Amino acid sequence: MGTELLDATFAALADPTRRAILARLAGGEATVTELAEPFAMSQPAISKHLKVLERAGLVSRGRDAQRRPCRLEARPLREATAWLADYRDYWAESYQRLDALLDELRALDETAAERRHTQLDGTGG
Repeated sequence: MGTELLDATFAALADPTRRAILARLAGGEATVTELAEPFAMSQPAISKHLKVLERAGLVSRGRDAQRRPCRLEARPLREATAWLADYRDYWAESYQRLDALLDELRALDETAAERRHTQLDGTGG
């Protein structure tokens, strides 16, 4: 995925209204009027959000007689997810190293506690 398209995808996803529009379109295509219904905003405002989503390749508009239904285009989402997966792997490896370090520290702490216990038993008897 080119960086421009990736940038456009993340910019489009940054807005909660646009994410809600995508969630609605995941259930099937809808017209601008249908998309505007749950929001306290005008159809022109929804159209502006749709233009951002279209530029990012996340939404396309068809033609069905008088209707111009919008539909979700998932490819940019798949590509953004693949890009994020690299970082998920990085964090998973980081957490594995942290877990190993914590296990090592716990073992050292248990060893130190056993030594203290042994010393106390040796001097108190």
